[in-house]
Amino acid sequence: MTQYGFYFNGPRCTGCKTCSMACKDKNDLPPEIGFRNVYEYTGGTWSNEGGLWKNDVFSYYVSLSCNHCASPVCMEVCPQGAISKSEETGAMSVDPEKCIHCESCLKACPYDVPRYDEAIDAMVRCDMCADLIAQGKQPVCVEACPLRALEFGDIEELKAKYGDVSAIAPMPEPTTEPSIVITAPINGKPAGDTAGIVANEREIS
Repeated sequence: MTQYGFYFNGPRCTGCKTCSMACKDKNDLPPEIGFRNVYEYTGGTWSNEGGLWKNDVFSYYVSLSCNHCASPVCMEVCPQGAISKSEETGAMSVDPEKCIHCESCLKACPYDVPRYDEAIDAMVRCDMCADLIAQGKQPVCVEACPLRALEFGDIEELKAKYGDVSAIAPMPEPTTEPSIVITAPINGKPAGDTAGIVANEREIS
């Protein structure tokens, strides 16, 4: 099986959310559903030491979609076999005819990815823009990024080029072999870090 995935260049991301807006537009998604979200992770404190103020304040952005994991727990727990993984690309997808929207996949996913779409009465998710890939094109989020902070391709080639970091805060520890490679932003914190918070939680859909 060929496994494709995403590369996220943290130092380049300005949090403009063009990637998530392009995804919503391409997939005609309602406001409450997002296949790609941009998280603002921030934290730190100020302290007065001998009359001098110091700080360890930090803030950075992380653009995330479904990680199309090599070991997808969402697929394992689906009681209807509605979730499948492409042999050609490794992309995850949901068959709405089989889905009973029990949300077992959402509860199991460590990245909180699957969403319920009331319009089709089924769970939905990023499929890597499978229709565009079939035409030899890039996913719309990658094409839309004005800073070129996103890249798409064979995950092994991306790892060889950029390293094997596959998670940073606010992501959890990578236990499902996520198909993503990350260059951490300035002051990026390790996966599982609890020193900061997601400052734009209300924006996440």
